[in-house]
Amino acid sequence: MEIEYMTGAGLEKLKKELADALAQRPVISAAIAEAREKGDLSENAEYDAAREAQGLLEVKIARLKNKIAGARVIDESQLQTDTVQLLSKVKVENISLKRNMEFTIVGESEADFSKGRLAATTPIGKALIGHSKGDIVEALVPSGTMKFKILEISI
Repeated sequence: MEIEYMTGAGLEKLKKELADALAQRPVISAAIAEAREKGDLSENAEYDAAREAQGLLEVKIARLKNKIAGARVIDESQLQTDTVQLLSKVKVENISLKRNMEFTIVGESEADFSKGRLAATTPIGKALIGHSKGDIVEALVPSGTMKFKILEISI
């Protein structure tokens, strides 16, 4: 079991996703039963498709159960703003691109770059964690090395 730190909202999202997946079990079972009634299973494409969907659903359910079991909710009241850490909101100057950017450092399952939610496991997230306001950090990204100056850290 892999431990992943996340917000309470992130854990609730995973639990809802699991509940939705579990609700699909009876639907897929009914589709399998219906396809089975049509006769010869060796040449029944509907049956094969329903069995494959069932297999994929079970893999998803197992993955979600493992994530939930390994989830550790971060107590936001205990967070500090002297260094970048999980759930820190970080304003940086991208020295390489000469523009300011803002990120919230989150666990992998809560990451959404389009919403400014950067996974701590990304090259930029790894580079920022542990550094303080005013520090200049380098991140090795697919397009090369980028430099960032940390302008502000908040919760």
